[in-house]
Amino acid sequence: MPPPNVTGSLHMGHAMFVTLEDIMVRYNRMKGRPTLWLPGTDHAGIATQLVVERMLATEGIKRSELGRDEFTNRVWEWKEKYGGTIANQIKRLGASCDWSREHFTLDEQLSRAVIEAFVRLHEKGLIYQGSYMVNWSPSLQTAVSDLEVEYSEEPGTLYYIKYRVAGGSRSDYVTIATTRPETLFADTAIAVNPQDERYSKYIGRQAIVPMTFGRHVPIISDKYVDKDFGTGVLKISPGHDHNDYLLARKLGLPILNVMNKDGTLNEVAGLYCGLDRFEARKKLWTDLEETGLAAKKEPHTLRVPRSQRGGEIIEPLVSKQWFVTMEPLAEKALKVVESGELTIMPERFEKIYNHWLSNIKDWCISRQLWWGHRIPVWYIEGKDCEEDYIVARSAKEALDKAREKYGNVDIYQDPDVLDTWFSSALWPFSTLGWPDASAEDFKNFYPTTVLETGHDILFFWVARMVMMGIEFTGTVPFSNVYLHGLIRDAQGRKMSKTLGNVIDPIDTIKDYGTDALRFTLALGTAGQDLNLSMERLTANKAFTNKLWNAGKFVLQNLPSQSDNSAWETLSSYKFDLEESLLKLPLPECWVVSKLHMLVDSVTTSYDKYFFGDVGREIYDFFWGDFADWYIEASKARLYQSEDQSVASIAQAVLLYVFENILKMLHPFMPFVTEELWQALPNRKEALIVSCWPQTSLPRDVNSVKRFENLQALTRGIRNARAEYSVEPARRISASIVANSEVRQYVANEKEVLALLSRLDLQNVHFVESAPGDANQSVHLVAGEGLEAYLPLADMVDVSSEVERLTKRLSKMQAEYDALVARLKSSNFVEKAPEEIVRGVQEKAAETGEKLTLTKKRLDFLISTVLVSK
Repeated sequence: MPPPNVTGSLHMGHAMFVTLEDIMVRYNRMKGRPTLWLPGTDHAGIATQLVVERMLATEGIKRSELGRDEFTNRVWEWKEKYGGTIANQIKRLGASCDWSREHFTLDEQLSRAVIEAFVRLHEKGLIYQGSYMVNWSPSLQTAVSDLEVEYSEEPGTLYYIKYRVAGGSRSDYVTIATTRPETLFADTAIAVNPQDERYSKYIGRQAIVPMTFGRHVPIISDKYVDKDFGTGVLKISPGHDHNDYLLARKLGLPILNVMNKDGTLNEVAGLYCGLDRFEARKKLWTDLEETGLAAKKEPHTLRVPRSQRGGEIIEPLVSKQWFVTMEPLAEKALKVVESGELTIMPERFEKIYNHWLSNIKDWCISRQLWWGHRIPVWYIEGKDCEEDYIVARSAKEALDKAREKYGNVDIYQDPDVLDTWFSSALWPFSTLGWPDASAEDFKNFYPTTVLETGHDILFFWVARMVMMGIEFTGTVPFSNVYLHGLIRDAQGRKMSKTLGNVIDPIDTIKDYGTDALRFTLALGTAGQDLNLSMERLTANKAFTNKLWNAGKFVLQNLPSQSDNSAWETLSSYKFDLEESLLKLPLPECWVVSKLHMLVDSVTTSYDKYFFGDVGREIYDFFWGDFADWYIEASKARLYQSEDQSVASIAQAVLLYVFENILKMLHPFMPFVTEELWQALPNRKEALIVSCWPQTSLPRDVNSVKRFENLQALTRGIRNARAEYSVEPARRISASIVANSEVRQYVANEKEVLALLSRLDLQNVHFVESAPGDANQSVHLVAGEGLEAYLPLADMVDVSSEVERLTKRLSKMQAEYDALVARLKSSNFVEKAPEEIVRGVQEKAAETGEKLTLTKKRLDFLISTVLVSK
């Protein structure tokens, strides 16, 4: 299980991954495969520390006042009290994990694995310490991952500032355009494009940085500068911009830092020292205006980096951190996809995966937090911490190593913790016993595992697990990556508190039921976003109810559990042999054949992870074939037939088909299917551990075609009844015209046809040609070699119907004429909005069609009256 944050509560993204993974697990368990689903939660360093700090703030307590140990104790107390919320909510979704093996990323076993991984990577030279540009969160006072920074388009300002050229006249200046004037105190150069003739005379000279009491910086040229952005002059502030930082390293420029860790300006800013970054911006601009160095300012759309956690604006800042060298790890992760050892679904995400790993930057793994895995590095009291440090698995081991190397010294541990994603990257094998388990153990285990996750986490987690898995166990930690999309609202918008369109899974469960929610979420296509509407949930709640009612019908029509003789008869029917199948009456042979086709199709779709197809195929068969047709047909055997053996066959088929539907649907809808399964007689085991239906069972294509003919005939009769508004309880007569082959199998199911079509059983006649009263009957063609004639006199009072339709026709004609007249009016067509005109055109066309049909029916009725006279 991708471990959700311990601080979290269930959202639709969680509900999606839990549903899909549970489908995979339940299916494979029923297939008899060794199946283990490991649950757990992530300690979520930043998120959890934020939650507890806010809680303490309500008590008037600051983290710094408590000290590290006491604060950490408070976080553990919070975790024990509130940290189980999401796990309990996941259980409500029906997650069939091995909850006895639930893990937390700060558990002793996982913490040992994290330390071991750090030590081994450091021993291989893949972990190093250095001062480099990172994303800095001023309020959290920690570095954050590139992947935890979200960029948003926001309205802002572009400030134009004059930089005087040293040694020149008052007219010698260059104007730069910047969105962050406060960083000018950290400028170390001014750059122009070498092809820009406007500034070629200044290249090689010095510019004076405004408001710095005359500090000079060189004016340089570099093709990196965009001539067309702003004024074509770029201020280089390597300590506060990722691109400037890379340019400064290429050109050997010095790096200045103007900002404290809390977002205030430091002594480099001179008079502005101590001001918040945004306050400093306002004051600086005012002062620039007063000194005549402010050229202008104008509105500008900014791409603002914001923290995923707190939402604050992130600062690019040079800071001393711990890093993992990624290139050699990424190289192996690329090869396993290329070789086919790892499959990414949908396939298009392979390109994204390959692109990211091919352009990967070193991973900043240190965080300036108190909650998390403490970095296993110790420094020597009184010595240079960048040169003299010890990496060890414990404080005791570190002290022993330090004293062996430096004599009787004291040590202290690095205060930072590791990025939460470092422990998450070890999740699939640390939960299974690494580093104690051998690499061979993992080679035996991995081929059976599948990872499922949302595509927005492909780089956060998936790629890092692949890299770490290969590094520490010698093989890729899973064979498939199944990527689901986002859950969006009914309009296709991303769910957010700002829009007020967040749908709470727990509220949804209360209103619609867990099974309906799961079924709805599982109907998406791999990798595609899913628009979640109340209409879908309502429809699938109705599906759950339909399943329940079908179960009640089956149960009510089975023999008493104490009737051993009846149950012996039922168990004697075998549907897995072709000769047995062919002996079944037509409706039974049809539904069993259709079931066997469905099992094969559904099993293939499950194996390919086409879960949307699985859901739709089962839904269509259950509702369209089993409930609407076979259950109704079975009533002719159960309630009307005097032959007990026919009733017994129907009971056996009902039970056989229904229990297999429950099996196939169980991974999607575990609660209702398990309840119905265990209500069926003679259940020796729970549905969750029952065997998956057998595939490649016999089916009779001829019976399927024949029953489809019977269905077509039934639909035709039902449509005719609806067209002439025949009362539901009224039984009508029919003459069925069929060739000898068709007549035989339709006549054999006369009772079923009569029941499904509401025909008068005593007046259903099978004939070779049209009856004598054909001119006074509704003629239906159901298929080749199968027709029916329904006497009108049986269905309606013809005279009354002629009178009713004549009045209706007159009213429809008037409506149609009014619409046509409106469309002929140039005043309306030219002046009315286009959508209004289109609406009237569509209404006129629809009314015209109804008018034509009504005329035909009236003409037909009048002709029958004349014939009868």
